Amino acid sequence: MQDRVPDVPEILQKVGTTELRELRVKCLIAALATGIGGPVVLDAGFVAAASLQRLSGAQIRAKFGGMQLTDEVHYRLVYERDGTLRSIAMGVKQRGKWVIDKDQLCLYLQEPDDGCYDVALSGKTFTLTPAGLGSPLDGILQPISDPQ
Repeated sequence: MQDRVPDVPEILQKVGTTELRELRVKCLIAALATGIGGPVVLDAGFVAAASLQRLSGAQIRAKFGGMQLTDEVHYRLVYERDGTLRSIAMGVKQRGKWVIDKDQLCLYLQEPDDGCYDVALSGKTFTLTPAGLGSPLDGILQPISDPQ
């Protein structure tokens, strides 16, 4: 291996600048295609996250009461004005309650992931980020489709 190290500067001098540019582009494409470019994608997500507007407790109460949060496919969380929470997720219906605690939305359905969430808005999309462990929940607010 040591015999080859002195050859590197000579080889680099022989390779033209155009060839080096092409090599750099190929390496960049390969890095992105294999996932090494993941941090670049995360940076783009960070820019999108910067446009999130965090809501106060009063804003959450005003926007969520009498509405439903949904991804329009998998789930619906119905926020009745009296604090009743109805969940319809993958065909399973549950009842619980929702409350505002300081500037967080707290959901109680007698589930392991019950708890409080920070609520942020970006465009029409609301993002609920759990105060503890768990993944954020994204959805849109719309009028309740089945008032009871």
